[in-house]
Amino acid sequence: MGGCHSYTSTTDAKSAPPTSQADFSDISGHKLKNNNSKVAPSLEEKPYLLNDYVSEHIGHMDMRMLSALPMGFDRAEWIASNTVAFFKNISLLCGALSEYCTCKTCPTINGPGNMVYSWMDEHGRKVKCSAPLYTDYALSYIQELLTDEAVFPTRTGTPFPNGYTFMVQKVFLFLFRTLAHLYWVHFRDVVRLDMHPHLNTLLIHLVTFSREFGLLEPAETAPLDDLISALMEFNGV
Repeated sequence: MGGCHSYTSTTDAKSAPPTSQADFSDISGHKLKNNNSKVAPSLEEKPYLLNDYVSEHIGHMDMRMLSALPMGFDRAEWIASNTVAFFKNISLLCGALSEYCTCKTCPTINGPGNMVYSWMDEHGRKVKCSAPLYTDYALSYIQELLTDEAVFPTRTGTPFPNGYTFMVQKVFLFLFRTLAHLYWVHFRDVVRLDMHPHLNTLLIHLVTFSREFGLLEPAETAPLDDLISALMEFNGV
């Protein structure tokens, strides 16, 4: 499969980065993107919408161009290549934040609006579990798929299986939920580690790519639509 994207550039110089030891106690003093008389409680609930943070991303990348299928490139191969890249980058991010996301701090895996995600067991039953356990299940499932030659073939000329797109959609669902949890529960930890530019870049790339190839349902991304809209505006998507 093709090469992977890696976000290792320095933070976009057009915006002065916030200090790594961010002070959220006076959060009402920050600016909110497209502020329509938002009150402090909403800012406290969604610090990732603060203008100081939503403007931060890695480098100068045209996400539409980065996501679009290159001329002459096989569609399934391109999707596979990018799926591997997203998985690797999001796995690294989760690993860096693992000390903050524990069974004690996150007994359930919550997304925006305190929605609770559930894991589906082998019998098709929904199972509530801690965020680190859900993440482990999800990343292990994806890893198993990516290393299965019958699903993600690496040999030239080997066809992708029937139902390939459905399996990739499932992968993107798990990856999106993982990022949604990080934004909703651990964004303050992300900022303290000065990793919010990486998180923002990953999300906007994931969403742009998924829209290009129909890999995420609008209903699934809806809880982060306010952030996605702001990120797209800052990134010119």
